[in-house]
Amino acid sequence: MTACALLTAAAGCLAEPDPDAKVASTRATAARVLSGELVRGPAGGHQPVALPGRPQQPVLVAPRELHQRGLDRPDGRAALIHAVAHIEFNAINLAWDAVQRFPDMPAEFARDWASVADDEARHFTLLRQRLRELGCDYGDFPAHDGLWHMARDTAYDVLARMALVPRVLEARGLDVTPGMIKRLRSVGDGATADCLVIILREEVRHVAIGSRWFRWLCEQRGLPPQETFFRLLAEHLGGRMRCPLNRPARLEAGFDEAELARLEALCG
Repeated sequence: MTACALLTAAAGCLAEPDPDAKVASTRATAARVLSGELVRGPAGGHQPVALPGRPQQPVLVAPRELHQRGLDRPDGRAALIHAVAHIEFNAINLAWDAVQRFPDMPAEFARDWASVADDEARHFTLLRQRLRELGCDYGDFPAHDGLWHMARDTAYDVLARMALVPRVLEARGLDVTPGMIKRLRSVGDGATADCLVIILREEVRHVAIGSRWFRWLCEQRGLPPQETFFRLLAEHLGGRMRCPLNRPARLEAGFDEAELARLEALCG
């Protein structure tokens, strides 16, 4: 085993374009990391993979080009499931990118994000199966690539990555998923709603991992967490926030009351 075997394995999962192979390699690699079989040594000559592997489909478009469909129609529900599945596919990549891009972080950092990658692979599989039950598959609808844009924009610093990917983009899922669950149940799609209940519960832990490492990094650098978070939010996202916030889930995920009050003040 080379000194940077874990980094190489993480980069391999990230670079894999085939969804089935990415899920399989993610689950196998995460199991090896979490069992202690695959440990991270010195980075050595490891060069981070710059771009994630992805299949030719779905076609990527600007968010404004995605058409909204009513959930009372089967194609509308399939489009929603596809959009969430695409987020989960990107989340696999984001987790492995954190492992392979920031090798100077403590070993527990790699273990945490390997566990997140494993969860995201399960979520993607769950949603893809639901798509197939509706006669569709991943790639049948267009999608956007906003999550990876933020990964690219925060590649320069693990502090910015922890602040803005889990604590902004992924935390947004905590806000909107309860409403999706309610709407799906109202149109009789309890099967999809049940999938989202599982995902919501586990995504709280993912955001909490981001919160914990963000605060750890602030402590290491002697930075005030709240001011640093809002500075990065202003620099990268213009200080914008969409509401309402899922306060109970965000509190469980590592936000505090002062942060939530300040975030709500940014809502337009």
